[in-house]
Amino acid sequence: MYETIARLLASDWIYTAFAVIALASTLVIILVILSENRNPVKSLAWVTVLLLLPVVGIILYLFFGRSIKNTRMISRRNRRKLRRRETHTHVDPGSCGLDTSSVQQIKLGRSLTGAQYYVDNTVKVYCDGKTKFDDFKEDLRAARHSINIQYYIFEDDKLGREVAEILYERARAGVKVRLIYDHVGSFNVRSRFFKELRANGVEAFPFFKVTFPSLATRVNWRNHRKICVIDNTVGYIGGMNVADRYLDGGKKFERWRDTHVRVTGPVVAALLYSFTVDWNFMGRGLIEDSHGNDAGNFSPKGTCGVGAQLLTSGPTSQWANIALAYHKAIANAKRRVFIQTPYFLPTEALLKALQSAALAHVDVRIMMPRKSDSAMLTLASASYIEQCLKAGIKIYLYDGGMLHSKTMIIDDELVTIGSTNFDFRSFECNFEANLFVYSKELCADAVAQFKEDIGLSSRITPAEWRRRPGARKIAESVLRLLSPVL
Repeated sequence: MYETIARLLASDWIYTAFAVIALASTLVIILVILSENRNPVKSLAWVTVLLLLPVVGIILYLFFGRSIKNTRMISRRNRRKLRRRETHTHVDPGSCGLDTSSVQQIKLGRSLTGAQYYVDNTVKVYCDGKTKFDDFKEDLRAARHSINIQYYIFEDDKLGREVAEILYERARAGVKVRLIYDHVGSFNVRSRFFKELRANGVEAFPFFKVTFPSLATRVNWRNHRKICVIDNTVGYIGGMNVADRYLDGGKKFERWRDTHVRVTGPVVAALLYSFTVDWNFMGRGLIEDSHGNDAGNFSPKGTCGVGAQLLTSGPTSQWANIALAYHKAIANAKRRVFIQTPYFLPTEALLKALQSAALAHVDVRIMMPRKSDSAMLTLASASYIEQCLKAGIKIYLYDGGMLHSKTMIIDDELVTIGSTNFDFRSFECNFEANLFVYSKELCADAVAQFKEDIGLSSRITPAEWRRRPGARKIAESVLRLLSPVL
């Protein structure tokens, strides 16, 4: 009997201690949340979860609620050193004959990130993987000095192996080859693949490697950028990763529709700068050749004078850079806002901006896949459609495969292409990069491509949307609650 009583007392003591620790941890986290002065809706949501489900709430907060805002990715000293290496002449956008709204947009980008506006660039847009990767592999084979390559996903498949073999050969030829891949994005890729890359002279390293005990502090922050710079003269940026599905659609889709760009000219220096900051943040030191004269002085034959500005964004930024840039562009729009995105989970501010534009009779069109590579995200995205339709926004569901393109067209002069999805994760949790291009010719081409994609899409009408099954409506509403972490 005494042994039984002793066991009960011991178990009660353990339970009490656990409860005290959980309560104390909950109160500390709540105080941290309140002191950060976040969005009141988000703060209230976290406080509610923590109070109702303390243990579950603590775990969720550790993985998805922590903030790394204002974390310095590069020292001021190294940042100044990189800036001093730039050899091009900075251009006043007001002297380039741009629309007033475009000048404001460029100035906003400069205020947010220090991003410069570069003129006299050439920009080639790809809407299919085969053409893009054919040119990409050709440029890699032609590299003579350096290859700086960064992808969210770098698969160990046919395309990945082919690109890897080119990198091996260039490394053996004395070319400096550096590769950044996201550890979460490439989590399914065998570590042996990246070990082989390093064994063959490629400096291949993961961004934010997720291992215990850093699991909770890193799993939510993902480097979603897709950037490559070759010999400081040729750059690539967009939505395509290195994987076979970008060529053949993969197992689930007939086609993988995406958008990527190849750039030459002064704006390549901005891509180099972004890569160099990420490389430095990983603890790999400062790349000494990252802003060589080639990038600053390169003037391609037959330049079409395209103006461009690179904006980067991430959870360490003081501002939600790309989200603010999108908001400004939508607010400035006078004729059209055309958006292509694989997932549509807008922040409240961006949803209101789109609704305001449509109600002001701006032609607002949003295209997303009917079926994406994530059933949860497809349902969560659908929960926003009714609010858009009520404001007069035209919604198109792409039926030609997986629409993975991340583009936005504003009026007749601005097109932005990059890695940023129109969702919470891209705006707040991921490291992203978008090229903002100012060109009437390129804008007209982008509008024509958007209308071509409409031919493979179905426009949703309010009456049709109201007739969808009730069970689907419930699933959409439930998953919408998870939008900030999806």
